[in-house]
Amino acid sequence: MPETFLPKKGNYRKLIAFQKAECIYDITYYFAHTYLVKGDRTIDQMVQAARSGRQNIAEGSAASATSSETEIKLINVARASLQELLLDFEDYLRVRNLEKWDMNSEKAVKTRAVCSRHNDSAYYIEAIKKRSDETIANIAITLIHQTDVFLRKLLERLQADFLANGGIKEQMYRARVNSRNK
Repeated sequence: MPETFLPKKGNYRKLIAFQKAECIYDITYYFAHTYLVKGDRTIDQMVQAARSGRQNIAEGSAASATSSETEIKLINVARASLQELLLDFEDYLRVRNLEKWDMNSEKAVKTRAVCSRHNDSAYYIEAIKKRSDETIANIAITLIHQTDVFLRKLLERLQADFLANGGIKEQMYRARVNSRNK
């Protein structure tokens, strides 16, 4: 059996970070089109930041077989996009004098627990239809924070993998040398 230098990677749909990012996108799309005034540039900005968070996880994962560097960069772009979206949700609450839940408040603790158990977008689509704009924004904020934790852990793992195995050129070279030596 020949040694391969192309790892089997790219199944981004199984990543919890991707699943949560998809939930964030769907919540953001609903929120922006329900609570922001038609024509407000913030609608497009929020939806695009949420989309970028999701899409860059997928693209980085897809590129992972041949470029650790691209994967790491795109996962970090996903984090940055979600941080931009976080600010938009916080701004929405602040300028409307709505409550951004303190992380130790009962509402926040309960929301974190629920969000930690649900990575299915359909769950949130149904749940948010019965919630206020303040609650939906706080749910989105909670999910963004949770996703950021998963993305940071993913970046740490990618760094460790790179340090242990090197990049594609090193892996190709090792595979070629091993093949020649057999």
